[in-house]
Amino acid sequence: MGSLPVYRLLLHWQEGKLAGIRDFRYARYVTDGAEWRSSSRAPQAGRAANTGSRGASGGALWCMLISTMTLQPVKLLVIASLLAVGPAIAAQEASTPNPQATEAWSPVPPVVTPGATMGAPPSDAIILFDGRNLNEWVSAQDHTPARWLIRDGAMVVNKAPGVGNIETRRRFRDYQLHIEWRIPADVTGSGQARGNSGVFLASTGPGDGGYELQVLDSYSNSTYVNGMAGSLYKQSIPLANAARRPGRWQAYDVVWTAPRFNSDGSLKRPAYATVFWNGVLVDDHFELKGQTLYIGKPFYKAYDEAPIKLQAHGDPSQPISFRNIWVRELP
Repeated sequence: MGSLPVYRLLLHWQEGKLAGIRDFRYARYVTDGAEWRSSSRAPQAGRAANTGSRGASGGALWCMLISTMTLQPVKLLVIASLLAVGPAIAAQEASTPNPQATEAWSPVPPVVTPGATMGAPPSDAIILFDGRNLNEWVSAQDHTPARWLIRDGAMVVNKAPGVGNIETRRRFRDYQLHIEWRIPADVTGSGQARGNSGVFLASTGPGDGGYELQVLDSYSNSTYVNGMAGSLYKQSIPLANAARRPGRWQAYDVVWTAPRFNSDGSLKRPAYATVFWNGVLVDDHFELKGQTLYIGKPFYKAYDEAPIKLQAHGDPSQPISFRNIWVRELP
């Protein structure tokens, strides 16, 4: 019979229910990869008469004893003991958690090569501004080519009359955005009139319609907290003030989940925004109540995809600059 570990001894009947010992064909003892079979000979009539008609468990015990009559008494006792505890052991092992039951092997995520340095665009990013031209931008008013300025590889807000906001040629739904901005070192003014601009995560109109992430000098500059840098304008209060002093570059990293609408224009799911400001989490999956408004309560207006918009604010302070703008569309 060989070595059969106690904790792995199981008995498997090929014949199902036994009508009598003469119906016995063989029993199979299954261990860790080992198998032993015993074919019985027709037993004596007396032994067969003692079996009667048994269920699988009774027949199993009797037939196993029949097939092991040639074993030493000690071995026979061990086998009988194993048969008594076998069902309990099997039930216990069947309930043992299998780590493979919670392993997922598909779908396999696509390979994305990260940027060589922090803030550099990854391999699947759409480059919106790399310091060379404004080809990805148009006027938010009439969609003519953008007329902001390029200086030293940066995009500078043009506050001249009639220029106004600019927005991307492309439209987006859900995405990851990286954008860097700088308040001039010689900035003047205070409150909302000090380095004011905005990144509209979804532009829904030519003016300031949409969902604005505020840009402002918030380094030792007091204003209402739901209008400081890092706020989703007049809706969220940033979790922290991560401002750098004027003249230094700052960065926003944003995950934008656009709102969804039903076919009749009613809201199906609100918009959410997660914002990191200079690497610090300031908006954590914040649920917007609608478009961001200067006056009045927010509301939703149905749209599908929308451009990203940069604001030319009308305050008299020196214009701010942007650089290294890229976006990754999310499924």
